Amino acid sequence: MKTLKALVSLSALAVCMGAASMANAFSISPNGPFTTSAGSLTVQSPSSFGAAVTCGITFSGNVAGGVATITSASLTGGGLCALPTLKNIPSPGWVLSATSLSTGTVTNVGYTIARSLLFPATDCGANTLTGSFNNSTNVLTITNQPLTGHTTGTGNQNCTIQSLTVTVPGITIIP
Repeated sequence: MKTLKALVSLSALAVCMGAASMANAFSISPNGPFTTSAGSLTVQSPSSFGAAVTCGITFSGNVAGGVATITSASLTGGGLCALPTLKNIPSPGWVLSATSLSTGTVTNVGYTIARSLLFPATDCGANTLTGSFNNSTNVLTITNQPLTGHTTGTGNQNCTIQSLTVTVPGITIIP
């Protein structure tokens, strides 16, 4: 009889814990393809000798199962903006997951720039970044996020995403 009571109590506890964790789950919606409006990306890397470089950026991908997977990205702008090769795009993609109604993570983020006669090579990431999402304006913002990378020469030349701001029309975070 004690075993039966213990089993019933354990089952009830498991059901309650499952319900509590479901109450804290957040999802990106609706399912289907998405494309961002033009945004901006400012990075520092060994190829820029630690200086900030700002490029235009757009993303596209698909929302499924409560997460958004970025499978295509396009950088615009002169200079170093034309040179990066983005890691994990198109596959497995950069994966955006909601952690609250206004925050989330983007996994698999990284890029490389081949060495040239003018600047050193860059190999940044892949890392998980944290950011904010405004459901009212559909704006994703990431600021001051380091990427694993290397330092060459002197000074602060590690990989950093100083800022990323992009509008994702039609996408929202839901509880």
